[in-house]
Amino acid sequence: MSPANYPERSCSYSQAITLTNRRQIVQSRKLKYARTTSPSLKLSPVITNCDNAEVIGARECKGKEWIHFVGVGGCGLSALAMLALKQGYEVSGSDMMWSDAMDALREAGARVYVGHSELNLRKNNGLVPDALVVSSAIRGGNVEILHAESVGIPVYKRGAWLGRITKGYNLIAVSGSHAFFNTKISLLVLSVDLFTNAGKTTSASMLAYVLNAMGGDLTAVIGARVPQLAERNIICGTGCNFVLEADEYDCCFLGVTPQIAVVTNVDWEHVDMFQDEVDYHQIVSISSQEAVKTIFRKFIGQIRVGGHLILCGDSPGAYSLVNKTGSGSALPVLHNDAFQISTYGISSCNDWHALSISPNSCGGSDYQLFHKGLHIADISLQMPGVHNVLNSLAVIATISALSTDQKNFLSSIASLKLHLQNFEGVSRRFERIGTVRGCHIYDDYAHHPTEIQAVLQAARQRFPFQKLVVIFQPHTYSRLAALKDDFAIAFTNADRVVITEIYEARETNLWKINGRDLAISIVDPPSEFIPSLIQVLEMLVVHISKDPDHETVILTLGAEKLTILGTDPVNDTEGVV
Repeated sequence: MSPANYPERSCSYSQAITLTNRRQIVQSRKLKYARTTSPSLKLSPVITNCDNAEVIGARECKGKEWIHFVGVGGCGLSALAMLALKQGYEVSGSDMMWSDAMDALREAGARVYVGHSELNLRKNNGLVPDALVVSSAIRGGNVEILHAESVGIPVYKRGAWLGRITKGYNLIAVSGSHAFFNTKISLLVLSVDLFTNAGKTTSASMLAYVLNAMGGDLTAVIGARVPQLAERNIICGTGCNFVLEADEYDCCFLGVTPQIAVVTNVDWEHVDMFQDEVDYHQIVSISSQEAVKTIFRKFIGQIRVGGHLILCGDSPGAYSLVNKTGSGSALPVLHNDAFQISTYGISSCNDWHALSISPNSCGGSDYQLFHKGLHIADISLQMPGVHNVLNSLAVIATISALSTDQKNFLSSIASLKLHLQNFEGVSRRFERIGTVRGCHIYDDYAHHPTEIQAVLQAARQRFPFQKLVVIFQPHTYSRLAALKDDFAIAFTNADRVVITEIYEARETNLWKINGRDLAISIVDPPSEFIPSLIQVLEMLVVHISKDPDHETVILTLGAEKLTILGTDPVNDTEGVV
């Protein structure tokens, strides 16, 4: 049976695997922020039985439970493995290639292996793991999964596991793919059209950071490194709130039941998971975009009764997920009988919206925050781009929903403003790698046309006059084949584009496509195809050496290996190019 089809097993272990023993005192490192001296925000606990959470009986009998993670090197599973470690569990894991995440896990006390083997599931005393947690990237036939099944070890997909570890919490699940839309804003006193993209990773990271900085005691799992968090991609607290970056890939987020769900945007990103298909029962074609919307509707349908949906009202995909009534304003009223709905965005029709967006001296953005037409505060961010304004609005709307009442929220607005301004961002999200000979090097995870447009808009905001050179590594054959025309027009804010060979990830090249095909399709700006990263590095060295006094911004974009262009892999120094 493929891991994609694993059910939630009904066995003795599954009934006890909640990992929510809040009676155990968790010693976590101090986070890298200064807590405010103003009164902390009073959050509604919603889940009131935290102190009565189920305790794993087996631990009382035989010591630590042992959990093995298959595919532990990825950002999703490595975070879950680290959380299990911090909560007092014995952890092991395996992956086909070593990663920085595995370094951190080994330092924290996990046993990690390169390669999959039955031997990874055995100890000298004959004990085997109490459970296997499997990454969505792991396919059927994996030797560790087959061995676990043969000896009766429960196997859980990531989504089912998340459902179990968040069950006893007040869960805030931040979801979203990519929205592609135009919005008119006031930028430098000019009315312009901008493509904007708001992401679940930055929104979830910002929310977790700000809540902790404001005095909350929460648990969080983020799918990326957050430099300002002591554990980088997790927070291990003892309170009732759990912030989760909820991923739609492999329908992972359908395993959780949030109290608050945030949907930043909805678009067709994972083209290998959501493909055009035919519903033979209705004899109609179902588009990939509709398939994505269907899965997001299922997700928000799992919000607990009395919960809250925080929705980006500027995203047509996100806005289309819920029912609408009335037409007295530009946006119809959203309604749902089971939970409350709040919207945010640039448009003044949203419940929470931003006006007068302008660049600031920190290279970020300032704006005026409004709630239902009432000016609440002036917000300053150190991160550039309209997409980060949207991310901050999602955080503000969520914290307001968590607050016991609006008066309490408003009394904490000064603290909220401070920590929004202090948030430095997420690794590989317009991350400054270094500067060498007047050349500024930035790195970003952008691997979708909308993300590319958003990050280039942010780069142009921060560097309006410098030459912008983009190095882009396409991620997966299926995505490039499906979205090649969108990629071809996504680089208009750059001065020069270099396309490398495709990072195949989990795929084989059934589409017979390569990076050269994309480079040829880009009409403006000038583009070229340079297959290997080593060749790209050599080109950059020559480029910088020719004119060392001319300021250039080099932006490496892609979901995988491009970061090495800006750092020395041996000495870990900045600006090796």
